[in-house]
Amino acid sequence: MTVAPVHVSMNFIHTGIMRSLPPFDGLVAFEAAARHRSITLAATELGLTQSAVSHRLRKLETYLGAKLFNHRSGTGLSPTTAGASLLTETVGLLDELAMLRARYRAAAQPAVLKVGVGAALSHYWLVRRLPGFLARHGDVGVELFVAESEAQARAADVDLQVLWLPKTVARASSTQRVLFRERVFPVAMPRLLPRSRALHNVRDLANYPIIHKGRAGRDDGAEWSWPAWFERLGLGAAAPGGMRVDTISLALAAAIAGAGVALGRSLLVHDALADRRLTRVLAAEWDMPSSKVHVVRWPAVLSADPRVKLFTGWLAGEAALLSESD
Repeated sequence: MTVAPVHVSMNFIHTGIMRSLPPFDGLVAFEAAARHRSITLAATELGLTQSAVSHRLRKLETYLGAKLFNHRSGTGLSPTTAGASLLTETVGLLDELAMLRARYRAAAQPAVLKVGVGAALSHYWLVRRLPGFLARHGDVGVELFVAESEAQARAADVDLQVLWLPKTVARASSTQRVLFRERVFPVAMPRLLPRSRALHNVRDLANYPIIHKGRAGRDDGAEWSWPAWFERLGLGAAAPGGMRVDTISLALAAAIAGAGVALGRSLLVHDALADRRLTRVLAAEWDMPSSKVHVVRWPAVLSADPRVKLFTGWLAGEAALLSESD
């Protein structure tokens, strides 16, 4: 059976009759799922649950009267003929909306760059360096917003967003630049360790209070799993109980306060290590690579914006300095 292409257009004609518009949240969810070929990755990007994304997709399919995805294949979701047609239309629609926003924003605040960044990166790294950028580029204003997801970034109406993405989807493009590739390792307040140095015997780690990040049972990757670390160190597969906090910001704050040993990312703990607020608990040979990387992303309409080029170039330069100092 041949399915007619699905068209969604911004070119509505005012006829005095109420328009039957497609669910916009469904279009956004569809575009993300089609781009990633995965409902899971779409949910992560949009800051939603998988069931919420699936619900929005079903609502959109009901509105259109057409199935948008085939059954999952070995390479992920595969759009149907109707889905492929809708994807082309939706990308164009979202680009039009981004251009419309940019035109109005440029007229209202031409010199201010709105930047969305995760809380941990803001608190532990960016805010210390941002005054240096502003001192050198006084004609560019920067407004910093905490945005942990694409949904929060849209709500804040940011121009740029620094995202924390799986390596599989973090690649350079015309609207995205890879910034930081980090390592994960245990850290603690120096006074907690003998001679304020890394443990000579890794088995001694079992004697220290542990700070766990995230909900119990959540899979953030082996590098964030204390049981995985204890198994690597030959201490058994079960890590001892201890304090559990929701975010890495809280985990590092607890470690700096002397509450125990936390797992930290190399970029986030760089300044705290240099200031001796934290120290390594294990030698660097035990470091684990992070399964995620930082990227900075901007809408296509801002690709030629000199402020975007200036700020993203500066971020990349700061990342290079960090790599050189490690």
